[in-house]
Amino acid sequence: MTNPKVDFYFEKNKKWRPEVEKLREIILACGLTEELKWGTPCYTFEQNNIILIHDFKEYCAVLFFKGALLHDSETLLIQQTQNVQATRQMRFTSLQEIVDRERILKSYIFEAIEVEKLGLKVVLKETSEFEVCAEFQSKLDESDIFKAAFEALTPGRQRGYLLHFSQPKQSKTRESRIEKAIPQILQGKGLND
Repeated sequence: MTNPKVDFYFEKNKKWRPEVEKLREIILACGLTEELKWGTPCYTFEQNNIILIHDFKEYCAVLFFKGALLHDSETLLIQQTQNVQATRQMRFTSLQEIVDRERILKSYIFEAIEVEKLGLKVVLKETSEFEVCAEFQSKLDESDIFKAAFEALTPGRQRGYLLHFSQPKQSKTRESRIEKAIPQILQGKGLND
């Protein structure tokens, strides 16, 4: 059943409206509950997130929260970046593509529901397994106060900073990102707080 709180997402969607409406129809036919989370349609099973719909400039997609655990027999799931651990996207560029893959999409959704029923969890990398760029390690080594502030952050906030600092190719850019983040880290805040 559709949720009126989510209708605005489909009504405002100019570029991908027929496609996202078809995705909504397919997902709801699988018996999931429609909710609004993060400003986007999210579909749950027994209050656990299974899949969401989102759109981008070049494509619309469904995102499986535990996509890494799906068999992906058709090799349709995409890991958006190398740092994404659990979620996987299935992308579409036309309504016809969605219609052609409806049976496959439903089989993936039913498999995702089974993963949830079984209580399976994606094993996430520990924070200690993430790369610490040399520029950041140097800052940690320079100040016990700064090191203690970083270590006091939640693991998720630590990972966010480590990924943010290690992304640029140039050392100068990495150093700039670190300098800008120092006050936030000292205040116990995450990258996006």
